[in-house]
Amino acid sequence: MAAVLLLGSRYSPFFSTPHVMTKSRSFKWTRGLSFAVFRRRLCYGLSDGVQNRIDCFWRKPHDRRYKRSTLFVYRREFRRNFCSNSGQKSGRKLSRSELKRILSLARPETRRLAVAVCLLFVSSAVAMSVPFCMGRVLDVIYAAQGRGEMVEKLSFMCKVFVLIFVIGALANFGRIVLIQTSGQKVIRRLREMVFGAVLRQEMAFFDQSRTGELITRLSADTSLVGQALTSNISDGLRSLAQISVGLCMMFYLSPNLAAVILGIVPPIALLSVAYGRFMRSITRKAQDALASSTEVAEEKIGSIRTVKSLGMEDVELNRYGTQIDQVLTIANREALARGVFFGFAGLSGNLVVLAVLWKGGMMMNESQLSVGDLTSFLLYTGYVGFSIGGLSTFYTELMKGVGASSRLWELTDRTPSIRSSGGITLPVSSFHGTIEFQNISFAYPSRPDAPIFNDVTLTLPAGSVTAVVGMSGSGKSTLAALLLRLYDVDTGRILVDGCGVKDLDPTWLRRNIGTVSQEPVLFSTSIAENILYGIDDPDNYDIETIANVAEKANAWSFISSFPDGLQTMVGERGQTLSGGQRQRIAIARALLKDPKILILDEATSALDAESEYVVQEALDRLMSGRTVLTIAHRLSTIKTAHRIVVLDAGMVAELGTYQELMSKPDGIFRKLVDRQTIVSN
Repeated sequence: MAAVLLLGSRYSPFFSTPHVMTKSRSFKWTRGLSFAVFRRRLCYGLSDGVQNRIDCFWRKPHDRRYKRSTLFVYRREFRRNFCSNSGQKSGRKLSRSELKRILSLARPETRRLAVAVCLLFVSSAVAMSVPFCMGRVLDVIYAAQGRGEMVEKLSFMCKVFVLIFVIGALANFGRIVLIQTSGQKVIRRLREMVFGAVLRQEMAFFDQSRTGELITRLSADTSLVGQALTSNISDGLRSLAQISVGLCMMFYLSPNLAAVILGIVPPIALLSVAYGRFMRSITRKAQDALASSTEVAEEKIGSIRTVKSLGMEDVELNRYGTQIDQVLTIANREALARGVFFGFAGLSGNLVVLAVLWKGGMMMNESQLSVGDLTSFLLYTGYVGFSIGGLSTFYTELMKGVGASSRLWELTDRTPSIRSSGGITLPVSSFHGTIEFQNISFAYPSRPDAPIFNDVTLTLPAGSVTAVVGMSGSGKSTLAALLLRLYDVDTGRILVDGCGVKDLDPTWLRRNIGTVSQEPVLFSTSIAENILYGIDDPDNYDIETIANVAEKANAWSFISSFPDGLQTMVGERGQTLSGGQRQRIAIARALLKDPKILILDEATSALDAESEYVVQEALDRLMSGRTVLTIAHRLSTIKTAHRIVVLDAGMVAELGTYQELMSKPDGIFRKLVDRQTIVSN
């Protein structure tokens, strides 16, 4: 109701469901189904952040400042998505700014494109000379007094025409090569810019974004923008040049016939503008639908083992088919609009040709026009008609590029809340690895109403091993994510050697923290490249050094059994290796990195007893002399820790050594140990 009042009565029909309007005097309708209907209508097309604020808005009825700011965001986002076409003036400003920005992408290729444009005008001039030449040839044939004179003049003219056509072919060759290569450079630069913008975003962005959608933006949208900016503009300029030259030649040959032609140009031009605007809108929708279908395919193919093990092939096929049906529906609308436009344009062109034939025949009968001039005029009419169609296609494709670019600008313009680089770097010689969590409170940005930590204080002395335990969802892995500064705390501070992590260079901080997780991620490269991943200068490490590190991580035994050794390809996400083998490669990576701080996120919880023994032996070597934050439940890791931290209800519930915590009969840690099927020696 508040949103309706803020937006004004002009847009109130959007919310005019009977149930909502009859209950508009109270806020009771905001609970349950009625609010769901309201949210679905209001959230259509809005950003994820605004949708989260809508969800939280009604849970804070007494926070007036929050409600006022949220309603302001509602109004701004709603008008941006649904009311942008209410005024033509603002729409034109938006189109100009987007067009200017998309053209700026080609600025580094200005010289190459300028040469291409010059060659384009040369080839267009040659092409537009063909009708005039054909007319002159016909006049020579009809006006010649004798056969010898006709052959002589005709031979001379054909030689000149061949020379002109060769020049046009060479110019066309150069134009196409320069345009295509410049277009690929623009696409490469755009993809690099978009990919860099994605990599710079904080983890909260990826929590709310789908991988498949980002891949579509990076591949399909960038290609669409690059082609619209180079090849399409080249075709548009050629069409414009041919239209201009063609019209001038038509007026030169016969002003009366040219006036007939001009009668069809204005309606086709207006229809082209309307069609181009429609294509800009429908292209955005088509790219969104394609991104959704790509996301479904990417997610399911990436998890194909799970899909097959649960026998969900048919279900996922139907789900993907539903997404593709949306793409097909939009494509059908585009096909209908394209058919109407080109059908009308073709009919208009044919009627114009018929009118020119009738009018030209009458003028020839009155000796006002020669057969050569009429032939030239008809050819120019065809050239101009073809070029007008090309010009409308140019506008349509350009609007497609503008529509696709708007999604790319959303990524490139987004400022990450956590910078990816820049800040203080501590000297390696004086870096010890003392970690302090001072009164931290935190909730994930995607779930702001579900706090994880509430005023947590914890110190990890340099060189110590601290184990963090707790029930599932108590925030154990979140503690490690905050230390890596994948997220920023809401309140409080995290210090490393007395320096706040917000002041440190995030790249430097993460390079000095080693991580071994429960499910280590390996890339689809060789074992050696996976071990070297994250190292500053990988080229400085030879095979012998990598083999020594692998031996310390208890990984050399299985690596040496492979025919290709360290050059063995591990497959996508390391699926060709077992869980224990992937763990040991991750440990070798951490050993080579030689960090001062080490995070072990349940590194042995998914392994069998034999694999756990081998991996734990490698972990013991890795933990020596480092500040270790280990997240585990098994006694093999917990008992050797200097201190154990028990998290519960967003706070540090217990803190002490293994013996101290086990001595508390009613303690949380004692209960956790008793529930597990593990027995100490």
